[in-house]
Amino acid sequence: MKAFLDNHFLLNTETAKGLYENAAQGLPIFDFHCHLNPQEVWENKPYRSITEVWLGGDHYKWRAMRMHGIGERFITGDADDWEKFAAWAETVPHLIGNPLYHWTHMELKMFFGIEKVLNPETAREIFDECNEKLEKPEFRPRAFIERSNVKFIGTTDDPVSTLEYHQLLKKDETFKAIIAPTFRPDGALFIERPTFKTWLETLSEVSGIKVDSLDSFLQALKQRVDYFHENGGRASDHDIQKMEYVQTTKEEISPIFDKKFNGEELDEEEITLYRAFLLTELGKMYAEKQWVMQLHMGAMRSNNTKMKNLLGPDTGFDSVGETNFAEGISRFLDALDVQNALPRTVLFNLNQKDNVVLAGMMGNFYEEGIPGKVQFGSGWWFLDHIDGMEKQMKDLANVGLLSHFIGMLTDSRSFLSYARHDYFRRILCNILGEWVERGLAPNNQEFMEQMVRNIGYHNAEKYFLQR
Repeated sequence: MKAFLDNHFLLNTETAKGLYENAAQGLPIFDFHCHLNPQEVWENKPYRSITEVWLGGDHYKWRAMRMHGIGERFITGDADDWEKFAAWAETVPHLIGNPLYHWTHMELKMFFGIEKVLNPETAREIFDECNEKLEKPEFRPRAFIERSNVKFIGTTDDPVSTLEYHQLLKKDETFKAIIAPTFRPDGALFIERPTFKTWLETLSEVSGIKVDSLDSFLQALKQRVDYFHENGGRASDHDIQKMEYVQTTKEEISPIFDKKFNGEELDEEEITLYRAFLLTELGKMYAEKQWVMQLHMGAMRSNNTKMKNLLGPDTGFDSVGETNFAEGISRFLDALDVQNALPRTVLFNLNQKDNVVLAGMMGNFYEEGIPGKVQFGSGWWFLDHIDGMEKQMKDLANVGLLSHFIGMLTDSRSFLSYARHDYFRRILCNILGEWVERGLAPNNQEFMEQMVRNIGYHNAEKYFLQR
């Protein structure tokens, strides 16, 4: 029987252990998509307790606590830090089989040197030990980043952001990691939202372009793309809940924009036409800058209206959608490709049924000299567990080239989530090790170790930083 979370955690063959120890362990991290706050890095924010750094803003944990029957007061309410931590500790033993169980204990071990299992009996001891350590400078954001050997962080940023803290960090010679903004234009694409007009007013202010027509709107967005580029932007990111693509023209979309601008409601067909047009125009802007376009597809957002009204979006009430992406994504990528305006693109799905659709789609579009121009992104959100990551990599290998895969991302708001990269790398090594030992791949140690290094770090570095 293996011990829980030992040095060979998730590594089930001798070959897997060797790949991990010789190639994966200690690799730098290229975290190309996350939701970290650059202000916290710049200020090197001290945390008042493990509750703040661990449970604050983590809707994965909030969701699990609610499913365990914990009251909202102990999740997002006015309970004190110890009460919230105790409620989390009460939940953790019931998470066996959920990646949160593994991540919880990996983070305690990796960052705090704590190997005790978290439960109600150990909660107070762990809470106090973590809090004592959090008073030290080596337990602040910059130290967490440095200790994890993170070389690149791609944050998620509204186009109207000033990028003030990205600029300050870039000038700080004592901070070595690159923190680059990622262009996330939800405010522009979701024209049906009641906040659209207000967002346009802010866009006008920050761009210096009065937005009162479709033409001026596109000019302002182009100005923001330029601004992000000047401040180290290398990628965009998009929430694609449905991929319905219809080819259209500026002449058709202009009256739709005007209609919404003047306060009138749009029907579903108008919204679809608008979104397809704007996504195409943005894709052209990204290609011009040689950016990476990331499409996160398939989330069904804010299912609980009562809780959305109480807490707002992104608080743990999203789930897996079920729509068909194949035709829409094909037509969208092709519309850009025929204009020689298809940027490097990463396709993420949230429903496993779409794995082979996306893994197969990436082979339709290519560019000489860019291995894996269109990527099938790693298991994300509801799929970043052992089974989800294994299936994603095996489906990619079955119909594509696993060797060019750009690997893992944290998609997190926590500086402790870098443990997820180690989780992913162990799973990768275990897959490859199993293939070798079953005779499905040659026992070429040098090649297999380089494959691990490439998927674990180098492929993403080349993909996002090439110009």
